Amino acid sequence: MSSDEASSPEQEEPVVEIDTQGDTQSIDVEQSDVETVSADEAAVSIESLQEQLLATQAKVQDQQDSVLRAQAEVQNMRRRAERDVANAHKFALEKFSADLLPVVDTLERALQSAADNADDSTQEGVELTLKMLTDTLKKHGVEQNDPIGEPFNPELHQAMSMQPNPDMEPNTVMAVLQKGYTLGGRLVRPAMVVVSQA
Repeated sequence: MSSDEASSPEQEEPVVEIDTQGDTQSIDVEQSDVETVSADEAAVSIESLQEQLLATQAKVQDQQDSVLRAQAEVQNMRRRAERDVANAHKFALEKFSADLLPVVDTLERALQSAADNADDSTQEGVELTLKMLTDTLKKHGVEQNDPIGEPFNPELHQAMSMQPNPDMEPNTVMAVLQKGYTLGGRLVRPAMVVVSQA
């Protein structure tokens, strides 16, 4: 550009005005078209956004429910594991104590046999051994069940026979053939009993 062209603003102004007016008119036309289309699209866009929002809220609610269920499941598993561990500690001696019960039975029979023979030293030794063993079992939660005179309970007793007895009520334990034992309230071995019959 020469210095003459730069100093004469009259030549450039009409070109700028025409261009500017033409651009302005075309822009105005495009904006009015956009505003018409934009209003329709905006309505559709708002509806689609509302649908997306509802879908997203439903998904969030489902996820929250899933999280709550998972937390509840974890809590239940933790409680179950704690209960299993407590039961394992509580009933760990069940098999061992069941294996010791025949020893107790044998000592009781030996005590009865020693009473017939009148050997005081043997009888005293068996009594002390039996007492030590039963005290040790009791210390670890093994309780003896000697149900003479009690009503028959099929959960704790095993009926070996029934005998008529007018002196006792029906279904009462008359004699105990073998004592029963429980460990922490759980049956280790049922008492073998003779039950009265009407």
